[in-house]
Amino acid sequence: MKLGKFKEIDIRDVWAHEQYDFSKWLANEDNLKELGDTIGLSLMEPETEKLVGNYRCDIICKDELTDKTVLIENQLEPTNHDHLGKIITYASGLDATVVIWIVAQAREEHASAIEWLNKHTDDELSFFLIEVHTYKIGDSTPAPMFKIIEQPNDFVKSIKAISNSQELNESQKRRLEFWNMFNDILEDRGKPFNKRKATTYHSYNVAIGSSQCYISIELINSKHKISISLWIKDNKALFDSMFSKKEEIESALETNINWYRIDNKKASCICLDIPNLNFDDQSNYPQLMNESIDWVVKFRSVFSKYL
Repeated sequence: MKLGKFKEIDIRDVWAHEQYDFSKWLANEDNLKELGDTIGLSLMEPETEKLVGNYRCDIICKDELTDKTVLIENQLEPTNHDHLGKIITYASGLDATVVIWIVAQAREEHASAIEWLNKHTDDELSFFLIEVHTYKIGDSTPAPMFKIIEQPNDFVKSIKAISNSQELNESQKRRLEFWNMFNDILEDRGKPFNKRKATTYHSYNVAIGSSQCYISIELINSKHKISISLWIKDNKALFDSMFSKKEEIESALETNINWYRIDNKKASCICLDIPNLNFDDQSNYPQLMNESIDWVVKFRSVFSKYL
């Protein structure tokens, strides 16, 4: 079999101008999604050249699940002190809690600075340093690749945030342990959906491609089960529309599910349960985690057609 040769090409041959070429390309929905998939965020609603005092940041957007403001600063050259100062200034001016610095080459001293910022800021702030490279195989069209150089250590930040306020109780410890193991399995499976940081919370939310709803994996140890839920935030008409196609949806899922309109609250919920969760017996954790991942993938595939 004849194989092609993987060759890196100069990014300036692909994007000649940082602002007019690269930032415009990155703000495209598909390309922003690729960046988000790389770092585990669901990026949406991009704005380019947002004013911050007398300066303009490259891209400002939102994370779909957390609604956090995300700042993206592009630099198609090696990192420098000027841009390091800019990302901090822009983040402050725009009240951004996630900062993504995309560069052609990360110098060691600036990688160390981003690592230091992640270690010495609280759980609300996250800094990413990412290199962008482009490759060709033979005469193929160039293909971009994002390479993470520095990112937050979610486990350390979660522990730090909690230890600053209170001691972990037993349930918090078990949930944090579960989500860290869950993330390892998600990584091993090639991340069929974006990885979220491990926390002490009972739920783990997954984007479905719409701001109207999201999927949640919920640990309910008191009832020895995991619940896979589609939460519709504030749209009873959407719930009713889906419920009118209940048989069709359940046929696609190949199972019966629970439908909760919850008339006295804004949110509605559609869910199914996975039994046999027990924080005191972790022998079936891999099975439960894989089954949870399978159902999230199936929920996304089926329900996305009705949004």
